[in-house]
Amino acid sequence: MATNNTTKEYIKVLKTAYDKLSKGKGSLLKLINESELSESVFNSNAIENSTLTLKETERILMEMAISRNVSVREVFEAKNLARVMEYIRTKSVEPDFSAELILLLHKMLMGNINDSIAGRFRKKGEYVRVGTHIAPAPEHLERMIEEIILAYSADQSSYFIDKVARFHLDFETIHPFNDGNGRMGRLIINYQFGRLGFPDIIIRDKEKPTYYKSFGEYKDLKKTRMMEKILSLALTESLHKRIAYLQGDEIITLADYAKANKKSVNTLLNAARRQTIPAFREKGVWKIGKFKIGS
Repeated sequence: MATNNTTKEYIKVLKTAYDKLSKGKGSLLKLINESELSESVFNSNAIENSTLTLKETERILMEMAISRNVSVREVFEAKNLARVMEYIRTKSVEPDFSAELILLLHKMLMGNINDSIAGRFRKKGEYVRVGTHIAPAPEHLERMIEEIILAYSADQSSYFIDKVARFHLDFETIHPFNDGNGRMGRLIINYQFGRLGFPDIIIRDKEKPTYYKSFGEYKDLKKTRMMEKILSLALTESLHKRIAYLQGDEIITLADYAKANKKSVNTLLNAARRQTIPAFREKGVWKIGKFKIGS
């Protein structure tokens, strides 16, 4: 199943506005990306069961002490992931998408965590399991990764979100690394979006049940609908956020907006989750440009 035409048209409208508003405002976009970094790192690591809180992640990235002892591994997981996210943001327009790039990103991601597996696919005798899914044998990995890269690059007819969704589902099904596959897959999503001129997205830990369910849908039914919807909503939210800041809107919480305009908070929250209003999250709090709805 492919992304519906209504969603395609709306994202096209948002992208046009984003491109127009972005001109001459690179410094503001840089500030937005920097302010969002800890939230992106926190969510991707939390999906992989990191115990770090958002506040702890922020302090680690700022080289500040935190109030409890955490493992060295979790500290490096935060720092490395932030480093790769920043690298992708600046490099996504340059190198071609390739297995070599994926290996480079994995080496950066896993450095000082497990150098023996960093930057290489699983070798003979190295098997991994994700829930009930046993990933393909190591002997097939290089070929399978090349095949999905080629299929992604050669597909000139599918909608870009549908292509990215299928690649992500295939990549996670292959699970080519001993560790770091989930984080790598989400990094690649933002690399692919960045190559197309779109901003980063955040797949949030709170949405993990739906995110995981999408892999089951693909494994059992070969359907990509759920992942396409996850990516469409996340990209729409990211564009809404950046457009609000680029327009110079006054940013307020959705709760404050509801109170000031005598609207139902629950109704607005439901609309925000569906992205039928231009709301977005910052540190888990729904916000909106002050005069957006019904202005």
